[in-house]
Amino acid sequence: MRAAPLKNVEPFLAQDVPEADIGDLQAFIADHPKLFVITGAGISRASGIPTYRDEVGTWKTNTPIQHGDFLQDPAIRQRYWARSFGGWPNVGNAQPNQAHRALARLEKLGYIHTLVTQNIDRLHQKAGHKRVIDLHGRLDQVVCMDCGALVPRDEIQQWLWQQNPHMDDIKIELAPDGDAHVRDELIRQVRVPSCQRCDGLLKPNVVFYGGSVGKEIVNYLCDKLRQADALLVIGTSLMVYSSFRFCKLAQQQDIPMVCINQGLTRADNLFTLKLAEDCAGVLTQLTEILPHRI
Repeated sequence: MRAAPLKNVEPFLAQDVPEADIGDLQAFIADHPKLFVITGAGISRASGIPTYRDEVGTWKTNTPIQHGDFLQDPAIRQRYWARSFGGWPNVGNAQPNQAHRALARLEKLGYIHTLVTQNIDRLHQKAGHKRVIDLHGRLDQVVCMDCGALVPRDEIQQWLWQQNPHMDDIKIELAPDGDAHVRDELIRQVRVPSCQRCDGLLKPNVVFYGGSVGKEIVNYLCDKLRQADALLVIGTSLMVYSSFRFCKLAQQQDIPMVCINQGLTRADNLFTLKLAEDCAGVLTQLTEILPHRI
C-alpha cells in the first residue's frame, strides 16, 4: 500500500557502509539533537506485522494491489476486502513494541523534531508518540471516494463478517499491512462494502501502490526536514520514492543522515553512519544514555 515499488534499484545500494556502534550514534545525536526520523516496516516486525522485503531488499510477497486497479475493477475490490477481512485483526490488535516505546521516550527527552512513518498501523501513536505523520495513511480508517466520509475500519470488519458468512472459518497466512492470503474461490463470493451515506466506493484510507502522497503533506515534511539537524532512518529499505525523497533533500541541503537497519537500504551511500542492528535494542540504549533536553 505504497507508491509503486522501484525496479532495478541495485545501483543505489552501497556495500561499504560506514560501520558504527551505539557510542558513535550517541555522539552524533548529541551534536545533532533535532532529529527528523523516518520509520518503516522493520520497526513493526516485532509487533507481529510482516514486512514486504528481506534484508537485501528483495520483494517477499505477491504483487500488491494498484491504486487505479482498485478504483476501476470490482474483482480487485473483492480481492482486497476478502484479504483485508483476514488480515485486519492482526493489525488492529497489534501492540507497540520496545522500539515504538523507545521512540516515544526519545520524543519526550527532546530529541525528535518530526517523525514520519511509512507504516499504516498507528503503533507509534499507540505507544504515546505525539508528533507523527502517517506518510501512507492509516489502515484503521476507510474513506468514501465519492462523498469523503470516514468510517472506522472496525465497523467495516463487522459488516464484512455479517455479510460474508462463508468467510467464517477461513485459514489465512498473514501478509504485510493487514493483508492475508485467501483462496480464490472464497474471494469470488465476497460481498464488498459501500458507503452507508451515499452508496459510494469505499477504500482504505491509505496510499496504495501507484497512488501518491498529498502535496501538502510532502511540502510540510520538506519544511520540517529543513529545520532539522539530521535525518535518522529506522527499519526501512527506502525502496519507494515517497520516503527516499527526504534523503535526496537532506543530501541537497547538507543535512547529515544516519541509519538503524539490519538490511541494505537505497540510501546506504548517503549515510554518515549506520548501525546494522536490531532497532529496538539500539533505541532503548539511546533512551538510557541520552540526557533530557527539555
